[in-house]
Amino acid sequence: ISKVPALGWAQVVAYAGFCELSAGSDDWKTGTPGDYGFKVLTSSDPAEKEKKLCAELANGRLAMMATIGMFFQDGLTGSAWGDWALY
Repeated sequence: ISKVPALGWAQVVAYAGFCELSAGSDDWKTGTPGDYGFKVLTSSDPAEKEKKLCAELANGRLAMMATIGMFFQDGLTGSAWGDWALY
């Protein structure tokens, strides 16, 4: 962290603020954050959309558990990937 100059951190914060404020800042008023009318991956059918969103949540939770498992393995053995000589 100390290798990045203060102006660099200011640029990072300014860009993050720009991204947060420019991309749908009034979505909280409509109650549909993240819904930009792009229906290729979702569906206009409410049941199908609910099914896809639940699948996405399940996949995200599985990925989080896998990452936590890697952290645990790394803390236990010192290597999150195991011994490559065994493969």
